[in-house]
Amino acid sequence: TRAEELVALSETIKILNDDDALDLFKSTLPSASASFMEVASGRANLRARAMEVVRRISVKAARTDRPELDLIMLALHGKKVGFDKVIAMIDKMILTLKTEQKDDDQKLTYCNKQLDASDDKKKALERKIADHETEMASAEEAISTLAEEIASLKAGITALDKSVAEATETRRKEHEEFKNLMASNAAAKEVLEFAKNRLNRFYNPKLHKAAPKPEAQAEGQAFAQVSQHNHHTDAPPPPPETYGAYSKKSEESSGVIEMINLLIKDLDKEMTVASTEEKDAQGDYTALMSDSAEKRAADSKSLSEKEGAKANTEAALEKHSDDKDAASKELGTTVAYIASLHGECDFIMQYHGARQEARSSEIDALGQAKAVLSGADFSLLQQPMRTARAALRGTR
Repeated sequence: TRAEELVALSETIKILNDDDALDLFKSTLPSASASFMEVASGRANLRARAMEVVRRISVKAARTDRPELDLIMLALHGKKVGFDKVIAMIDKMILTLKTEQKDDDQKLTYCNKQLDASDDKKKALERKIADHETEMASAEEAISTLAEEIASLKAGITALDKSVAEATETRRKEHEEFKNLMASNAAAKEVLEFAKNRLNRFYNPKLHKAAPKPEAQAEGQAFAQVSQHNHHTDAPPPPPETYGAYSKKSEESSGVIEMINLLIKDLDKEMTVASTEEKDAQGDYTALMSDSAEKRAADSKSLSEKEGAKANTEAALEKHSDDKDAASKELGTTVAYIASLHGECDFIMQYHGARQEARSSEIDALGQAKAVLSGADFSLLQQPMRTARAALRGTR
């Protein structure tokens, strides 16, 4: 205990101050007792000064550094631990503080580097996602436009096919009507010619055209096609006797024949007009078919190209969508990594300067404590020499 220590020191001093001991010291080591007491007092004083320095450090030190400081204070408080061991402990702690500061510096460099790189990567991914979104919007607009154009082309082709079919049916009907008209007019004209020829046989024999034999049979067949009655090809029986002898009425017969000629002329004119119209209609139809075929081929080619472009644009849209999803996933991972970096680095980045300053102060203070203790060791070596020199001067 402290009391026992004081008793031991008191007894030791009493022994050393004994007359016999003093005489012995004077003959062997002048003023040795005084020197010993001065040394003991100096060591206690240095120990106290060192403890005061360490105590000031301990008050300001971080919690993680306090156990080492407590051990140094405990070593200084005890009387059995020499200064060399305490100085070694101080050197070790200074080395620890410097190592910790080096680790903090490396950690700060790592954090700054990683945060900068991660932030650059985050911005690059955000730009990449924005670019994909722009491309996707453009692709969607292009697909919508192509879809409308494709629908319009399909509708146009359908309408063209329908109009061609209608024109073809109309042309067929017109051609049938033309053929029927020509056949009917030809038959009517033949009947009129037959009738006129028959009148000429009686009234104008010189204009009569003999029919090929058998005449009666041929004339009967031709007349039967229009009138649907049976006519005899023989000359009619002589008229019955009436009011006198029969006489030809040439003027009246000429009027009838002229009327037949007018009818035949009208039929010829109608047939000529019909033939001209048929030819024109067929030409128009042929041109329509050619133009329609050309337009349909062009529209079909354009339709195929637009469908191919739409398919390619849809594939590009899908790729942009996949790339955007991948970039978004990578961005999420990067953001999470940045958050973890902040959790790991915010403290060191915020308090690095303060920690560095505190460690520097601790290292300086520990250096002062070490200097105090080192000075104590030096003084212990020098104190006996000064005492001896003083004793020698006193004996002279």
